[in-house]
Amino acid sequence: MTAKLCFKTPKTVLQWDKGKTIPPICKRLMRMYAYRELSPLDDDWKGWKISKGKLITPDGWPLTPNRIIMGNALIEIGAVDELRFQRDVLRIARMLKGLK
Repeated sequence: MTAKLCFKTPKTVLQWDKGKTIPPICKRLMRMYAYRELSPLDDDWKGWKISKGKLITPDGWPLTPNRIIMGNALIEIGAVDELRFQRDVLRIARMLKGLK
């Protein structure tokens, strides 16, 4: 799979196993594929992962596609109550994070 992911031949991958230097772009691609880490995409994604079909936040919160869509919908409609609720949730989440 690594050879296909990096557009390299299996022979090249075997050479990496024997100690030949792996190009940085291939390392990032393999790390992202193997561990499902999103940080190689951009620094904003540092700590985010994909596991068992869920997006995992840096704090370990699993987000399903439906939760992401619902959260985005609440932001899009911009209703006063939802925005107030969003601020409260973020404030409480930051307080809880500080308790660690």
